[in-house]
Amino acid sequence: MELKVLGQDNAAPQGGCSSGTCGSSEDGMGHLPDAVREKVHNHPCYSEEAHHFYARMHVAVAPACNIQCHYCNRKYDCANESRPGVVSELLSPDQAAKKVLAVASEIPQMTVLGVAGPGDPLANPERTFATFREIYAKAPDIKLCLSTNGLALPDHVDEIEALKVDHVTITINCVDPEVGAKIYPWVFWNNRRIKGAKGAKILIERQQKGLEMLLERGILVKVNSVLIPGVNDEHLKEVSRIVKAKGAFLHNVMPLIAEAEHGTFYGVMGQRGPSKQELSDLQDACAGDMNMMRHCRQCRADAVGLLGEDRGQEFTLDKIEAMDIDYEAAMNKRANVHAGIEAHRDALRAEKELADGHETLLAPLGTPPARIAVTTKGGGVINEHFGHAKEFLVYEASPEGIRFIGPRKVENAYCVGPDVCPDGAEKGTVLDAILDSLSDCSAVVSAKVGIEPWSQLEAAGITPNGAYAMDLIEDAVKGMYGDLVDQGWSAKDLHVQAAS
Repeated sequence: MELKVLGQDNAAPQGGCSSGTCGSSEDGMGHLPDAVREKVHNHPCYSEEAHHFYARMHVAVAPACNIQCHYCNRKYDCANESRPGVVSELLSPDQAAKKVLAVASEIPQMTVLGVAGPGDPLANPERTFATFREIYAKAPDIKLCLSTNGLALPDHVDEIEALKVDHVTITINCVDPEVGAKIYPWVFWNNRRIKGAKGAKILIERQQKGLEMLLERGILVKVNSVLIPGVNDEHLKEVSRIVKAKGAFLHNVMPLIAEAEHGTFYGVMGQRGPSKQELSDLQDACAGDMNMMRHCRQCRADAVGLLGEDRGQEFTLDKIEAMDIDYEAAMNKRANVHAGIEAHRDALRAEKELADGHETLLAPLGTPPARIAVTTKGGGVINEHFGHAKEFLVYEASPEGIRFIGPRKVENAYCVGPDVCPDGAEKGTVLDAILDSLSDCSAVVSAKVGIEPWSQLEAAGITPNGAYAMDLIEDAVKGMYGDLVDQGWSAKDLHVQAAS
């Protein structure tokens, strides 16, 4: 068995990380004011730690868009496709509010309501703000968020502030109009469709103005950027530098989704998405002392549940109509659930602080890092069977500590039936896809691993492990890294594999 590493030169965690989990985790927020930490501590999209415990939901109330992106194709009635811009039901504000109350009652750990499409929320301001007003009045404990391309943002900052929308995401893919012309064929501005670099210049100026206005009001801003190889890959370093200098809280560099079957311009024209290593390298290059979001799932515009899961089909309009919702009772239940989660998190932090006081190297200095995949259903522990996992969380362990690399989605769980997966693919095909997704990993840690996938993982050079079931993810990753090193490998014996 070989320990797969990315190279001898990256033995230490990058991006300002030391021991412990990095990225946008609570551990990386010590430099932030208490008021900011309070705003993000239970926000699953803004806090890497919180995403293990708290859920979010999006409501699809905003169908229109005021720009065209080469990577976007908004679609409806597409329950089995998980990517931005896809929804099953378009809702009115009243329907959305009813759905929010139903979800908050049934999923008490839901803390965040976002409007992210399927178009642009601020190209549909009446529908978006009517939804927010209803939720603000009926469920004030739910955080309100919106995600926008930024073209109309400066016109709506006052209302965003008035409705206590504390979290806004702006998708900024460039700060150079010539780069923008390759991404945006047109923008619709002042009742005119403006094409090419001229339109991109207007979009960029409005994005930057809106960003500055939000930050002046004390509203947290996350910047999303889509990594498009050969178009804006190197340029995103400049984007990150500028938005960081202006005060953006978090930068989320996401991979382009460009499969031809999605019907986007990039997909039809054969534009490739980035490799796992290209994405990771660019995230590291943009990090420095700025928080980088690495746990993004590129959610649907009607997603419901923990990040990495989608329970939207449990809350379709016909189903919520049949629900008898006592939200006052639900509010009490939510408060109790949240208190329990926070007590658990406090205990985990205390345990970690105690352990950090006796921190030692995980391996001898010079031992190369290894990537380790884990499976979880939430709660920050190893509690998912390998065969049931539809995503894997990948961490990189080194002598100095561990850091989160990001999620790896797979189309189908391996264990869903005796021979065949729901889409008709054979189990062997599904396992091949999982193995390909984990090709840069040295090990996978699950609550349980079956005999057949165990042997196939070993054959692929990936060590399976079921001994850390119900352990904390961070402890399991550290333990697994120690296990790999203890098996007798040394740096001179390691096979260095470039990640695909």
